[in-house]
Amino acid sequence: MSRSRRVLVIDDNVDAAESLAQLLELSGHDTRTAADGTRALRLAENFQPEVVLCDLELPGLSGYEFARELRSQPYGAQIILAALTGYGEPADRERTALAGFNAHLIKPVDPAVIESFLDDYG
Repeated sequence: MSRSRRVLVIDDNVDAAESLAQLLELSGHDTRTAADGTRALRLAENFQPEVVLCDLELPGLSGYEFARELRSQPYGAQIILAALTGYGEPADRERTALAGFNAHLIKPVDPAVIESFLDDYG
């Protein structure tokens, strides 16, 4: 198991975001959720997450816009940022990397893959 982290889960599918947050909490992580990019940016500033798991298709700011804006903030440079998406083509992965994501995880993501991801960035 990875060490406890502050994790922000962003997904416009509220049930999916809350379910993932609950799984992460069972592993000892402190979580928050947001359903749109604009709220997520405000929440990130206040919560100061160590890790963000972000869907790409969001209302308000898209996941790509969220990532670019997050990376432009003084607190955002060191956050571990993973795209959580159904898009998995090479061009999709390139686009997330260019937006500032550290990783590209394909939905549905096995919880063990998330824990492995958190361990890798420990």
